[in-house]
Amino acid sequence: MAPVKRTLNQRLLFFLFILPISGVLCFSELFFIKEPHDVTVMRKEAVILDCQAHGESPIDVRWLKNGVKVVENERVYQLANGSLFISEVESRRGDKSDEGLYQCLAQNKYGAILSQKARLTIASISSFTIQPMSIVVTQGSVARFSCKISAHPPPIITWEFNRVTLPLSTERITVLPSGVLQIHGVQRSDAGNYRCISTNIASRRRSTEATLTVTPAPNPQLPQRPRIIAGPQNISMSLHQTAILECMATGNPRPIISWSRADSKSIDVYNTKVLGNGNLIITDIKPQHGGIYMCRATTPGTRNYTVAAANVTVLAPPSLVEWPESLTRPRAGTARFVCQAEGVPTPLISWLKNGEKVQSNGRIKMYNSKLVINQIIPEDDAIYQCQAENEQGSVLAMARLIVVMSEDRPSAPRNIRADTVSSSAILLAWERPLYNADKVIAYSVHYMKAEGLNNEEYQVVIGNDTTRYIIDDLEPAHNYTFYVVAYMPMGASRMSDHVFQHTLEDVPLRAPELSLTSNSPMDIQVSWQPLPDKLSRGRVSTYRLSYRTSAENTVSQVELPGEKTQHLLENLQPDTIYLLRIAAATRVGWGEQSAWTSHRTPKASSARVPLAPDLHLEPLNCTTILVRWQLTPRNSASVQGYRLFYHEESQSESAPLQLLASDHTHTIGGLDPRKKYHVKILAYNFVGDGYQADQTISTPGCVSVRDRLVPPPPPPHNVNAKTNSSTAILLHWGRPAFTSSHAVNYTVRCNPVGLQNASLVLYLQTNDQSLLVRDLEPNTKYEFAIRLHIDQLSSPWSPVVYQSTFADAPTLSPSNVKVTLIEEDTALVSWKPPEEPNVAVTHYTILYASRHAWIAGEWQVLQREGSITMALLENLKPDQVYLVKVSASNKMGDGPFSQTVELTVRSDLSSHDQRLSRGSSHSTGFSDSFYHLDQKSMTGITVGVCIALICIIICAFIIVCRGKNRKFSAVKTYAEGGGTLSSSAAGRLGSDGEAENADVTVPMMSPSYFIDTKGGTNLIINSQGPVQPSSEKREKWFSFSSNMKKDSKAAQNMKQGMPPYQASTTTVLTYEAELSPDQPTTLQTMYWSSRDTEGSSNSEGSHATGDSGRYSHDETEMSNLSSHSSRPPSLTAEDSGDSDNAASSEEPLEPVEESQTERRLKESVQSGCCQHEAQSSFPSALSLHVSGRVPECV
Repeated sequence: MAPVKRTLNQRLLFFLFILPISGVLCFSELFFIKEPHDVTVMRKEAVILDCQAHGESPIDVRWLKNGVKVVENERVYQLANGSLFISEVESRRGDKSDEGLYQCLAQNKYGAILSQKARLTIASISSFTIQPMSIVVTQGSVARFSCKISAHPPPIITWEFNRVTLPLSTERITVLPSGVLQIHGVQRSDAGNYRCISTNIASRRRSTEATLTVTPAPNPQLPQRPRIIAGPQNISMSLHQTAILECMATGNPRPIISWSRADSKSIDVYNTKVLGNGNLIITDIKPQHGGIYMCRATTPGTRNYTVAAANVTVLAPPSLVEWPESLTRPRAGTARFVCQAEGVPTPLISWLKNGEKVQSNGRIKMYNSKLVINQIIPEDDAIYQCQAENEQGSVLAMARLIVVMSEDRPSAPRNIRADTVSSSAILLAWERPLYNADKVIAYSVHYMKAEGLNNEEYQVVIGNDTTRYIIDDLEPAHNYTFYVVAYMPMGASRMSDHVFQHTLEDVPLRAPELSLTSNSPMDIQVSWQPLPDKLSRGRVSTYRLSYRTSAENTVSQVELPGEKTQHLLENLQPDTIYLLRIAAATRVGWGEQSAWTSHRTPKASSARVPLAPDLHLEPLNCTTILVRWQLTPRNSASVQGYRLFYHEESQSESAPLQLLASDHTHTIGGLDPRKKYHVKILAYNFVGDGYQADQTISTPGCVSVRDRLVPPPPPPHNVNAKTNSSTAILLHWGRPAFTSSHAVNYTVRCNPVGLQNASLVLYLQTNDQSLLVRDLEPNTKYEFAIRLHIDQLSSPWSPVVYQSTFADAPTLSPSNVKVTLIEEDTALVSWKPPEEPNVAVTHYTILYASRHAWIAGEWQVLQREGSITMALLENLKPDQVYLVKVSASNKMGDGPFSQTVELTVRSDLSSHDQRLSRGSSHSTGFSDSFYHLDQKSMTGITVGVCIALICIIICAFIIVCRGKNRKFSAVKTYAEGGGTLSSSAAGRLGSDGEAENADVTVPMMSPSYFIDTKGGTNLIINSQGPVQPSSEKREKWFSFSSNMKKDSKAAQNMKQGMPPYQASTTTVLTYEAELSPDQPTTLQTMYWSSRDTEGSSNSEGSHATGDSGRYSHDETEMSNLSSHSSRPPSLTAEDSGDSDNAASSEEPLEPVEESQTERRLKESVQSGCCQHEAQSSFPSALSLHVSGRVPECV
């Protein structure tokens, strides 16, 4: 039993909830199965426009043409299924033509719905709007013919050459579908007559013939920069159509055409192809294909190119993104339908009720794409349709409003009355409802102007404790209508009866705004516009015009009837400032006078200066004024320009705006709301300033939400900025989704990023949803914002978008071009960038040629990056005069070449300093013998230096190896009659301590070198001053290192074969800098003859000592010094540079006579005393490599 009850409950819930919801949300009482579509037919052909509706019967179908019901006859009638049949389509003029927009209207008991619009077009073809023109071209260049015709459907265009049809595409000839014929590499056989043939289903037309004349090409052909002779144009294409972007260029050699997008996006390779020699064809165009396309013509093998750009706008029919939903609402409730659509251009949204357009009134409002119905009545029960429409088509969506009636609601308030209190207030009174009056919790008072259409309805809610209310914000001298609604917790009552009442007149709220001009030096033409009803507050009966000079206080007055709007003041003084003001009066009294307005009468002169223009001011919104002017027909003086002055009333006059003679409008933006401004304009020429025209105007107030009881319109969305050129940026934006019968206009704010002067902000006005902002600075980043204005309501500014203009092609040539000969066949050319702002240079082109080559037109071309302003001209021939010129380029094109500079190359290098270049500038020498080298030269120098360093390192390594081999083969030689240096003496010499005051002469130094023998430093001094010692690393590499284990055997052999001491020899004392831990420190004493000259003069190991290569290594004599060596400094005598002392290593050792200095040294060593300093007359050197501290002599 329980499962049965559960099933019954589920079914009951289904019927109670699901079925009513489905009936509302899934409205299906009436809809279309088939709707009419656009069709193009031939005249006299039959056509059927489909329309089939489905819903609850009976269904009545009617047809509308251009919004008017179609009258059926024998030729035009409706079929049984609802379709419209036209047996013979007529194309007569006026309403008798069958062309137009058709819609079918289906209706049943629930309401009526309207189909989408379908356009019936009769096939036609008009005459040519552009005919091909005869041209003359040189052989090998390019030729282009074009023709244009208007036809439906679009025609197929072909071309004939001498009445023979040309193929659509060959290697040299291209026929574009847009009606363009391109011929590349023109030959003499191409000369002849050409014409285009336009064909569609309606007819065929032939253009007039144009003649192509081919002239011989110059020989030899001069090089030409690439030049685009037919670039792409801005186009707007519908979805799925084919877009053609033409790009035809000429140059020598023939340029290469390439395409790219300005937004750096990749071009769709699946729907895009190149036709002919550079034309871009986009098939099946889609929204993602929109953007700016750039055609680039480049000279092969160079960076020399030029660019042309065009914007492709993809138009799309409306598509709904949010649909209205069917609603069920009680009587006196509120219903809101929402509808959002997108498309290009942005679609306009309108609302239909049972197939007829909804008119906005006080109870029904349309804004922000919403339909709001207040105080619902039974008549609002209907089918509502949202219609989104633009140039590409329309789309509709429908929803139903079901009004629910209730018997428990109160009746309407009774006996409503209205009494005028003043010019702005009316007292409204009523009686309580007859039924359920005790359940009323509040009343709402509704009022609106009685005259005019689409007036706003205002509502005030008051408590249930009163039946009287004063409305005190009304306009004087106007009729109003009122009604009252009673509210209770269950809902609202019906509306009360309407009552009408008018307000009283009042004095004018303010005075008219004056416009002042002079027709001669002795008059002022005063004119003004009638006050609007809101300001006049009744009918103006009289005007009072007051005037005086600025230097006098006496005021003259003139009273004029209320119908007049101008007056001429005559017999005035020339060249005098007059002050004027005006006041208006109604039957009630005078209003306030205007502020004094100044005007200077012209000078009394016979000079012909321009007369005062006709000035018209119009407030576009609460912050913007449109100024329009036009010269009077009787003006005969020339005009060079205009000066426009404007300032706020009671403020000082600012500097004028300088305008061109071709300008006739100007927009003044950034003003304050509800302020009065004084505007003055005059024309001027070479004689002087002309007559001025003055006028005052007040900006309206920006109506707030509180004032209007409606929200402000939202700002434009999807603001998109695209750079069109170096001076123009194209703006696109979307209109916010709302519906209004008022005209919509936009203000575009434009200024460079970081602008500090607010007066330089540019405000532009437009009624469209796109604007090409012109006259911008090249290579400058701008910021843009847009706001919307409708019926004195202004939206907030849209989010700011940023966009930069392209860099302009250089218009100036590089300056200060100089050429200097730096070698016999190489010259350096330098220059400075073009002296113009906002122009980026990407590369420079240098042309140079000898005078003979220049005559033949043969230039040599160099190109350098934009950051380099020098170049080397190499392989120049002697006895020639070279011509050099330079130009700057960027991606937008090439600039002009500089003036030619001459350089004379002579074969005599001695005259190098006297060579000067002739031309526009002179070549000059560079100070301090310095000049910049280009990248190629720097690379060569770097490679050469590296090779030289490698060679030096290899040589040094070889020398080190040779020095190490000689060190351990050294021979200790003793002179005849001499003794042996005892080990004890050597030990004392190497003991710890320093020889502070020893007096010993060491005959082992070159005459120009001196050594500090104290042992506390490694300083070496020559005749020029101190000599820097080698670094620690070089000491390790180039010192005499003692490798005992490796050379002990050779040293012992040397020791056995040589006498212990020989006279007249030079001694070398070496202390080892680095020893292994197991080897003792030794003092090596070596003797050799000064005549033994073998050795390397540049080796730091030998130091030009003239050693013979025969060394004696006595380990026993030096063993006593091992204990004293820890880490001594190294004393090194540098090489004297004598490289001519090399001798054969086989030369025998010859004793020489012992000098006095040598004997003193020997005695000093033997006695154990060390001398402080010694000087030798021998050209030899002493090298002390100390492993520890130098021992003190005892």
